[in-house]
Amino acid sequence: MKLLDPRGFGLVCATGAVAIGLTVAGCANRVEGVANPNASDLAAYKTEAASSSAAATSSRRAAAQSKAIADNCGQFPTISGLGVSKYNEFVDAHDANAPDYLAKRDLAVSTLEDAANKVESSVRTARDALPPDLAAQFTEYVNAARALAAETRTMTYTAPVGALNDASKRVNDARNVVRDACPRR
Repeated sequence: MKLLDPRGFGLVCATGAVAIGLTVAGCANRVEGVANPNASDLAAYKTEAASSSAAATSSRRAAAQSKAIADNCGQFPTISGLGVSKYNEFVDAHDANAPDYLAKRDLAVSTLEDAANKVESSVRTARDALPPDLAAQFTEYVNAARALAAETRTMTYTAPVGALNDASKRVNDARNVVRDACPRR
């Protein structure tokens, strides 16, 4: 014979707990009114939350701008430098009346256009993250490179070189402005 039946003992304990809980709940006083937050605490919390959100947004913008500048400025010397190199090879062939003059002219044109497209695409990808003045300087290079490509395309041995020289100077000036505006490495 068992002294305590575990099921019966558990049932007695549960019944006792429910009875005590009902007694305590029945004796409790109700507080009338509506629960409202402390107005000054709420205002302080809202101010702190807004400040924290603004700081996070500002931090994200600064990081995006830093990345956009690094991406665009980092690749610019290589991209634009290749266009200058191929253009100079064309000028040397033109001045020497070299037999590969036309091939070098066409390569210079395509390289300048490719450089303009790559810089333009990179600026477009950066969107608003790139500072407007730097974006404008990159855009001036793009326009100058395309203008030089167009002038180069029209060159023959007997064509006047004044417009070509002006377009070349514009590209060099635009490259220098961008290089000066980009952070030093």
